[in-house]
Amino acid sequence: MTIQESLSVLEDQEKITETAKLLCEVGLGYLKWGQSVNTLSGGEAQRTKLAKELSKKTKNHTLYLLDEPTTGLHPRDVRQLLVLLNKLVDAGNTVILVEHNLDLISHSDWVIDIGPEGGDKGGTVVAEGTPEEIARIEASYTGRFLKEKLKI
Repeated sequence: MTIQESLSVLEDQEKITETAKLLCEVGLGYLKWGQSVNTLSGGEAQRTKLAKELSKKTKNHTLYLLDEPTTGLHPRDVRQLLVLLNKLVDAGNTVILVEHNLDLISHSDWVIDIGPEGGDKGGTVVAEGTPEEIARIEASYTGRFLKEKLKI
């Protein structure tokens, strides 16, 4: 049984229902109960940690550094993830992403585009600024895609 499918069965179990709902919110409702952790992708593992963080009631400013959290996500789940990341920011936290997903990049407050290519042909800051500013920088491959996405 998946986590999503179990919500109706577990509705009278408050603590586990909260956890299950958070896992669904981060796009992991398709996972099965008892699934081994070593079968999770890197993005799935990050999202389980994100769900755990969202369940905490903290008052301290926290820095979250996520590496490609959208890996393997359906576009609908990317939108859910964006909502959750915004919850973290709205709560006064800082979120830094290493990401290639244009949906997340286009909703970022600040973008640092490193390139121009990967590997030996990369490692240089090509552009930095808001997504709109990056979209206007011709030398930025990310900017070219953002220009199209943002219709600038």
